[in-house]
Amino acid sequence: MKAKPVVARSQANADVEAAVDHYLSENATDAALGFIDTLEQAYRHIGQHAATGSPRYGHALGIPNLRTWPLTRYPYLVFYREAADHIDVWRVLHTRRDIPERMRELGDQPL
Repeated sequence: MKAKPVVARSQANADVEAAVDHYLSENATDAALGFIDTLEQAYRHIGQHAATGSPRYGHALGIPNLRTWPLTRYPYLVFYREAADHIDVWRVLHTRRDIPERMRELGDQPL
């Protein structure tokens, strides 16, 4: 199976920037770099195996086909949907945040 390109929406990119900024503000440069590496690994994985993500939050939030993939060693989840020609990343959220509330912040994101 050919991998699909992973396309992060603006809110997902903002989530990633906020996470990296947090690690850097804590003088945790290695953690920030590790976070980016782990996120890239997650994007590669979901690009090749989109159906392996958990549908738990999709069901709980009533968003059809929404899946999540956890980042290894980091308390973040990648929220995405598989489109015909790409993987659509909606958010990258910390697991200790109010996930339902954060998912309502989609703004420019069509449901």
